[in-house]
Amino acid sequence: MNKTFKIYALIFIIIMVILALFEVNKKEVIDWRKNFDVNEKSPFGLFVFNHEAKDLFKNKLKKIDVTAYDYYNENSKKKPHNIVVIESEIDTESWNKILDEVSNGSDAMVIMAKMPKEISDSIGFYDSQISFEDVNALKLTDRKYQNDFIKLDKFPSGRGFSYIKPGVQVLGKTIEKENDDQANFIKAKFGKGKIYVHCEPLFLTNYYLLKSGNTKYAQDVFSYLDDRETLWFVEANTKESRFFMRFILGNPALKYAWWLLLAGLILFIFFNAKRKQRIVPIIEPLKNTSVDFVKSIGNLYLQEGDFHDMMAKKAQYFLNKVRLDLLIDTQNLDEEFAKKLHLKTGKDIETINEAIVLIKKAQDPYASVMKEDLARMNKLLDSILK
Repeated sequence: MNKTFKIYALIFIIIMVILALFEVNKKEVIDWRKNFDVNEKSPFGLFVFNHEAKDLFKNKLKKIDVTAYDYYNENSKKKPHNIVVIESEIDTESWNKILDEVSNGSDAMVIMAKMPKEISDSIGFYDSQISFEDVNALKLTDRKYQNDFIKLDKFPSGRGFSYIKPGVQVLGKTIEKENDDQANFIKAKFGKGKIYVHCEPLFLTNYYLLKSGNTKYAQDVFSYLDDRETLWFVEANTKESRFFMRFILGNPALKYAWWLLLAGLILFIFFNAKRKQRIVPIIEPLKNTSVDFVKSIGNLYLQEGDFHDMMAKKAQYFLNKVRLDLLIDTQNLDEEFAKKLHLKTGKDIETINEAIVLIKKAQDPYASVMKEDLARMNKLLDSILK
């Protein structure tokens, strides 16, 4: 290793240590932007709602990632259904398509802080900033939902309906200490269907849904929709980058690791660009002669015809395995030993007793042993230890 390589390697290590220290000491910054993105886990994203939406709508929810205009042009003969829009930028043509579906019997739930003119003009209301309070509460007017409310303590929009034409039903209100109650959730008939409008979408965000008891308010709001197919138009929130590095670059820790890896590869290429690979000599692997040795010893015993000695060695090897692997005392080959061996191996007690008889025969130096005894004992002992 030359001196130049050592210097660059040291510089690289110092850079990595400095970056690691910056990463360890970096304070995590919480993103409080109201993005209402179904893929964002930040406080005001819709990741939790997106994850729980199927259960909320009893697996009848279908997310649509194209505009309402394109969808209904391709599906022009749909049965009455539910339509959900949550803080999405929808063009005028798409709103007209949604209103057409509602007039034919569908119901629409529009949850947006600032309502589009197409909706407000069609129903007959004005929404505006009615309060700048830091804390308020959302509550439904129906008596059966009186105990279900949600407290907004982080950046409530303070929006409400400053004017509602006669015939529009108020379903929910914003309650504040210093101001009068203001309508924030209304219902209006439109043709054969109904339009529900809620002007405070914060109650669907991660920050509030993760708080105990708040999910009940969201369930109450959507309970006004009939139990049928529901289309959720999420085109504005689900257009993600298709770049294959999106996940890595979107995670700070993985992003730093990726850039460090690239820096390391560049340094490696730089230092090894002029290096020539030497010819690697072919070395024959060492031959394993253990098997040949065992065969030679076995043939020697067979030629000598000393079956008694072979049985004794086989028995000794078996008892040693029993002591080490099964932790059974082999000093006394009695009924207790046979019982323990039977319990730990699961073999028949008759097989074990027969094997013990042959082992004792092998241990007896004056016993007469035949080739058949050796073969039988070898088969029994191997079957027991399998």
